[in-house]
Amino acid sequence: MDNVCEEHVFSSVFKANSKTVFNYIYYKFGNEEKAHDAVQEAFVKLWENCAKVTPEKAKSYLYTVANNLYLNVIKAEKVRLKYADQHSKSISNESPEYVLEEKQFKKKLDDALNSLPENQRTTFLLNRIDGKKYAEIAEMEGVSVKAIEKRMHLALKALREQIDGI
Repeated sequence: MDNVCEEHVFSSVFKANSKTVFNYIYYKFGNEEKAHDAVQEAFVKLWENCAKVTPEKAKSYLYTVANNLYLNVIKAEKVRLKYADQHSKSISNESPEYVLEEKQFKKKLDDALNSLPENQRTTFLLNRIDGKKYAEIAEMEGVSVKAIEKRMHLALKALREQIDGI
């Protein structure tokens, strides 16, 4: 019987889940540094409790721990989601009108995403950015696939209402 305390098992759990757990928390925090911290801390806790957590339960353990760490930080700081504007620093050959339009659209999209309830925003980003299936998101969030479908429907509806051309 494999045990999470065995280095190769822990390593494979890390390789299989670290990126997705990071993205999951990043979409909630909107802050890379805090997401890295939460993921690192979740894996440290997994290692500390490796004898109690079976390899099959490791994934959901990581999501739960990382999510709880996230909630504690939110409680402590009342963090608001802010997306980094990676685009603004890139030099482009586009016309100034196009660049302005793109900036305005990005701002509209950011505002629309920010106005979504946290669970809808996370579901939307996990699905559309990470390509996660509803079943995977449901497992991460600890809810039914139906609940994820409803969140996605509401998120898309809200985004369509706020942004023309989506």
